[in-house]
Amino acid sequence: MKSENSQKIVVGDLQLDLVRKKIKNLRLSVHPPNGRIRLAAPLRLNDAAIRLFLISKIGWIKKHQSKFESQNLPSKNEYVSGESHYFFGNRYLLNVEYHDAKPSVELRDTTCIDLYVRTGSNEAQREKAIKAWYRLQLKEQVSILVAKWTQIIGVDLEDWRIKRMKTRWGSCSRRHKRIWINLELAQPPIHCLEFIIVHELTHLLERHHNDRFKALMDGFMPQWRAYKQELNQFVLSRDH
Repeated sequence: MKSENSQKIVVGDLQLDLVRKKIKNLRLSVHPPNGRIRLAAPLRLNDAAIRLFLISKIGWIKKHQSKFESQNLPSKNEYVSGESHYFFGNRYLLNVEYHDAKPSVELRDTTCIDLYVRTGSNEAQREKAIKAWYRLQLKEQVSILVAKWTQIIGVDLEDWRIKRMKTRWGSCSRRHKRIWINLELAQPPIHCLEFIIVHELTHLLERHHNDRFKALMDGFMPQWRAYKQELNQFVLSRDH
């Protein structure tokens, strides 16, 4: 038996990620920015017991989800200390430090993104430094995931690139065997990035979003619809 496995389950009007692993107690958590629910459960616990537990926690879950829904996120980031920024599904507070060296970005624990910029840097320069860091982190993950999924799907990809797009998470050029990935995908959970990569690579096999395309997606990534729904809850290109 595997030591860990995961699945999507629905309880009432709630959808959540259930992970079974070698632990002794249930661990329930609600994650920003869209109130994603995750339950880690012992391998020995049956489905009925898990559902009873979740039913008893519906009030607690919705209370925490409402906190995220009520957060007054700015319509446009200004890249100043105290702002909320997301990195692969986790929320961080931005901390801007000024120094006399080239810009740099560091993650501090699981709470802060430290942005170091030159004294007197303006909003555009601070944004440029953050986006450059996002791009580097995204490139690393895309490289890994593209290598994984081109082999699984069985397609030849000539090139992939990252750019900021206002209305699309990704795109595919069948003619040039190239895919584009939106820079904003450095912010949602990493499985959302993986879904977009699989989606665009599948277009190398099928141009349209028809039944064949959906059947291919079902075979490659059975949970793709849940990932799509989760991704759609993120605000695309809020900084534009």
